[in-house]
Order: sequence, then structure tokens, then C-alpha cells
Amino acid sequence: MVQTRLIFATIITLSGVLGSSLINLSFAESAQNDKNEAEKQQSLPLEQLRNFSDIFARIKSDYVEQVGDKELLENAIRGMLSGLDPHSTYLDPEEYKELRIGTTGQFGGLGIQVGMEGGVVKVISPIDDTPAFKAGIKAGDLIIRLDGKLVKDMTLNDAVKLMRGKPGTSIELSIFRKGEDDALKFKIKRAIIKVKSVKSNLLEPGFAYVRVSTFQSKTSQHLEDAINKLVEKNKAPLNGLILDLRNNPGGVLNAAAEVSDLFIEKGKLVYTKGRIKDSYFEFNARAGDILNKAPMVVLINGGSASASEIVAGALQDHKRAVVMGEKSFGKGSVQTIQELRNGGAVKFTTARYFTPNGRSIQAEGIEPDIILENMKMTEQHRNGLRQLKESDLSGHISNPNGKKAAKNAKKTKKVENEVLKKLHSDYKIHEALNLLKGMHILSLNKAGSK
Repeated sequence: MVQTRLIFATIITLSGVLGSSLINLSFAESAQNDKNEAEKQQSLPLEQLRNFSDIFARIKSDYVEQVGDKELLENAIRGMLSGLDPHSTYLDPEEYKELRIGTTGQFGGLGIQVGMEGGVVKVISPIDDTPAFKAGIKAGDLIIRLDGKLVKDMTLNDAVKLMRGKPGTSIELSIFRKGEDDALKFKIKRAIIKVKSVKSNLLEPGFAYVRVSTFQSKTSQHLEDAINKLVEKNKAPLNGLILDLRNNPGGVLNAAAEVSDLFIEKGKLVYTKGRIKDSYFEFNARAGDILNKAPMVVLINGGSASASEIVAGALQDHKRAVVMGEKSFGKGSVQTIQELRNGGAVKFTTARYFTPNGRSIQAEGIEPDIILENMKMTEQHRNGLRQLKESDLSGHISNPNGKKAAKNAKKTKKVENEVLKKLHSDYKIHEALNLLKGMHILSLNKAGSK
């Protein structure tokens, strides 16, 4: 649907940098006496590299336990990257393998997207229908202990490794949650996580609901298929669509651009910009709107991050949808993954992304057009009594279209029964549906007045 290109720009091959650095460390003294070599090295911070070499040698000789060169250098790489920002990291071969599996929709673990905040692990979002989601883990939860071990000052990779494990085994998470006085404990059984990124439902005749839980390489195609099936089920074009991106932690940048392109007919969708020329890239829409301009409402919250913010921002800037809910997470950076010779990789931030109007979401988030706080709908109890209707009055005048009205009412009631629990339990879906109906009626009135 859109010009596709993975933002895996080769900026620097880390293994090449380490190789030259190690050579420089080994021959630092001789390099000072060699003018030509010194000229080649003049851009390197030689004093800091000497410090590194000294510390490396001291640890090798004096540390209380023997440490291998590989472990020391790998820890140095991890520290160098983690000191940049919360999203830059080193991935050993096993971690890199799991990352690649995760973008295709199946991986092992608890089913939560996490980041670091204040030395503890913060839940960005639980993934739908995973052990963490079913256990009640929420976006914004702070993980303070894993099986009794303090998380503070662990690296994110170390914490993630503790949460990984053989499917069927359990782990206890101690969590601090805003509004709770004491830490909450959750015992969660690990599982192979199979993520279905798109779910859909016909709420009422003409009005559909689609949830995108993550952005994977095939999310755009799955979303297009889901909408086509909803149109087929509705037996007519849709009058409106709710796109639910709540607690969607993001994923593949290309997938976000492709999803936006399904609904936007022309113009810029998102662009990235960093320090080097190759970091600039923009995605532009191609002709076509799968909904034929039918109204849209996009739901977001504090767990909507990265790719989901790209979609919400693009639809908002193009005035293609009303964004409803709570302010999003605010991750507006692009990470480049550079594969290494050892089978591992480095993931580091190389650019910021911007919405079509040039807004940076980094640390700011998407502000909804309509703010909805978290509320829960409860069914009203009437002690067996229902509201009196005209039809209950004895001697009421009959409706000349009675048979036709009864038929339509029966059809509507059947559809309503299928989604009654969802509408009654989710206040935001209920409000979004009401807004969609109003937008549809308004569009009909405008068309009729022409």
C-alpha cells in the first residue's frame, strides 16, 4: 500500500568499531610515536580509551573473581548503549533471535512490553490475551521485584531474562501501581505468546469495531482483510469504524505507515529525521480509502506508544478521524537494528519521527481531540420494572407500519445481544459508537442539503 523500506540504515558496524578500538588500545603507546598512525587516530578520544584500557586490565588482574574477556567487553557494550537512552541496547544472538520472532507474532514469555523508568521496569502495555493481560497487569505498572529479587538498578535485558523461561513455569511479579498503598503480587505462568494483532466485530448494522494490539509485518494486510469481511457481513459499506489502539505498544514502523495508508488518500503519513542524511525518510499515501471516507474514531490511552502514535497522529493531522481517549505514551524515536558478525545486534536510536504536520511526539504524546477518563459502565437495576411505553397503554393507537417496524427491531436486537457485554463493560467503545452515529447522521444531512 505504501512505499516500504525498513529503517535499518547502516550507520556504523559496531564490530568494526570495536575491532579498531581494541587495536588502538593494544598499541596506544606505539601510536604516540608514529606520526602517521596518530593522524589516523586524531578523531578518537585517546585519553578516555586509555582509561578504558587501564580499567579493563585492572579488573582482569584484581577483581575478586576471574572474568572472561568476552563478558567484560559485552558488559561494556551494554553499558555504552544503555547510557544513551531507554531504547538503545545490545542484543546477544539469543535476544536478537527473540526480537525477530516477536515482530512476526510468536514468542515466549509473559506478554508485556516493558521499558526502564527510575531504575525499575515499567510496563508500557500488556499484550491482549496473554498471561500478563489475563493476570491483570496494567500499563504504567512498575515492576519492583521478580521472584523476590529487587529490580532496581538491573539492566532492562537482565530483567527481561528473568521474566523469560520455559512455557508452563511460573514467576512472581511484585508491582507498584499508582493509587495502591501496598505492592501488588502476581504469580504468572509463562507461555508461548501468539499475538493476533487484529480483531474485529460488527457492533451494529453499519458500525464496526477493529482492535490492533501490535504492529507486525503483516498487520496492514490483516486489517484490510478484517474490514473487507466486516463489509461482507454487513452486506453494505460501513457507516463508521472504531479503530482501537489502546495499550498498543507499537512495533514495526512500516506497518504503522501501511495501516495509516489504508484510510488516507494522499499526502505525507510520517517522516523520520536524524543527524545523518540517510536517517531522513518519509512515507507517503497512495490513492484509495478502504472506508470510502466513512467516519472514524481512534481510541488511544497511556499505553499507546510508538507505531500506534504514528497512526493516531497521521489520522489526526489529516482530519481523517477523531482521536478519543487519554494522552498517549510519547515514544517518538526510531531505533535502527544493526546485525553483528557474532549473530547478535545493536539497537540504537538514530532518528525521531514526525507526524505529517511536523509534530514530534517524543516525550509529549498524542493529545486526544476528545478526552475520556477511565470509567466503568454498570447495568442499571430496576427491580424487575421497566420504563412504561406507549404500547403498554390500553387502547393505544396501532402503528400502520407495525409489521415492518417489528421486523427491523428484531434484527437490531439480535445484533445488539452479540455485543451487549462489550458495550456495557467498555465505556469508551460505547462513547465512540455514539460519536460515530452522530458523525454519520451529520454526513447524511450534509449530502442531502447539496
